[in-house]
Amino acid sequence: MRVNGFVKSAGLFVAGAMMAGVAMHALGAAGAATSNTETYKLITLFGDVFDRVRADYVEEPDQKKMIESAINGMLTSLDPHSSYMDAEKFDDMNVQTKGEFGGLGIEVTMENGVVKVMAPYDGTPASKAGILANDLIVKIDSTEVQGLTLNEAVDKMRGAVGTPVNLTIAREGREPFEVKIVRDIIKVESVKFELMSDDVGYIRMSSFTEQSDTGVEKAINELGKKSGGKVKGYVLDLRNNPGGLLLQAVSVSDIFLERGEVVSTRGRSPDDVERHSASKGDLTNGKPVVILINGGSASASEIVAGALQDHKRATVIGTRSFGKGSVQTIIPLGNDGAIRLTTQRYYTPSGRSIQAKGIDADIVIEQPLPPELEGKNVSTEGEANLRGHLNNEAGGDEGGGSSAYVPEDKTKDLQIKAAVDLLHGVKVVTNVKPKEAGKEDKKQSN
Repeated sequence: MRVNGFVKSAGLFVAGAMMAGVAMHALGAAGAATSNTETYKLITLFGDVFDRVRADYVEEPDQKKMIESAINGMLTSLDPHSSYMDAEKFDDMNVQTKGEFGGLGIEVTMENGVVKVMAPYDGTPASKAGILANDLIVKIDSTEVQGLTLNEAVDKMRGAVGTPVNLTIAREGREPFEVKIVRDIIKVESVKFELMSDDVGYIRMSSFTEQSDTGVEKAINELGKKSGGKVKGYVLDLRNNPGGLLLQAVSVSDIFLERGEVVSTRGRSPDDVERHSASKGDLTNGKPVVILINGGSASASEIVAGALQDHKRATVIGTRSFGKGSVQTIIPLGNDGAIRLTTQRYYTPSGRSIQAKGIDADIVIEQPLPPELEGKNVSTEGEANLRGHLNNEAGGDEGGGSSAYVPEDKTKDLQIKAAVDLLHGVKVVTNVKPKEAGKEDKKQSN
C-alpha cells in the first residue's frame, strides 16, 4: 500500500502554535476572519459541546483525541483528500515521499478482510524471510487482521528499524505458519527498467518520490548502453501508479519534452495560478514514447500522461485513468502534525481538467482476466465515485476509473504487447468491441 495522492509541497506554510482553550482559540481565529454572526454562533456551539462532553461524559474523555477528531472531521467534510495528520502520520508521509522507511519490504492490498501480499521487494527482510506473492497475512503479532483497515494493518507492520514482528501466514497448500521478521530500512525503487525485444526501453514507475526523475534519467542512459544505442523508443508504464510529488511529475515530463507547458495549477483566487514548463532538451532525442495507464493511474501519473498526450509527444495506451485532478498542500502545525488541504486544481497544457473524468487512452486495450478472476471486480471506481469529491468545473459527464488488472507475466500483458508493436511500426487498434446497436436501449427498457 502506498499513499494515494498528489502533494504540492511539504512545509509550504507554517500554522500558529496550538493554544489551550480550544473554544477561545477558535473564536479568536473566526473573529479575525469574518464578522458573520452565524459563524460566531456555530463556533460557540462547538465550545459548548466540547465543555459539556468534558464535564459530563461517563468516563474521563481524551481531550486531545476529541480535538484531533473534530479537526479531521472538519477537513474530511471538504473532499476525500483533505485530512489531519498527527505527528506520527506526518513523519510517515515525509518518509514515504523520500522513498525509504522502516518496515518489511512488501507491497500489500486487502482481500476478503485479510492482507494479501502483492509482491515482496528484492533483498528486503520479507523477501529474505521467504514471504511470497499471494501470501495472506492473517495475524500481526497477537492481533487478528480481520476487522482492521489496510492502513491499520500497515501501521502495525511498520516500526523502528531492528525491531521484530511476527506474521501469521496463510499459503495455499499449507497450514497457517508464523514468520518472524526484523524490520529494516526499506528503500523503494520507484523506477525499474529493462530492454524488450532488444530495442525497446521499458520503464516502470510505481510512484513519484524525490528520486523518480533521477531514476528515469538513469533508466534512459542504461537502456541506451544495453542496446548499443539502438533503442527505437520507450514504454513508460504508469499503471497502478497512485501519484506523489507535483514537482517530480513536472521533472519526469520535462525529460521527454523539448519545450512547452507541463501543467498549470489554479486555486480559489483568480490570481492564484502557477504554470510549470519544460526546460530545453529532450533526453530521448525525440524518440517515440508510449505511456501505459489504467484505472489505478492517478494524480501525478495523470499529469505526465496528460502533458505528453497534449503535446502529441506520446501515445497513451490502456484504459481510462482514475481522475484525481486536485493538488494537496501539506501545512505543518505547531504540534508537529500537519493538515493535508486541497488548495488547487491542475490542468493539462491544453487547459483540460481531468478532475472526476480521468485521462482517456488514445488506444484502448483491455486486459483479459484469468479464470480465477473472472466475475470478480478488478476495477477502480475512480474519483467520480468517491463520496464528497470535487466536481469538474467544466461540467459534462463525470467518469474515471477502469480495470486495474495487470498480469504478472509480461508475455500475457496485452497492453505492453500493443506498446512494443506500436514502437516497431505495427498498426495497433483497440481490442474493445463496439456496443451493439440498440443494446443499451433494450437494457434500459427492461
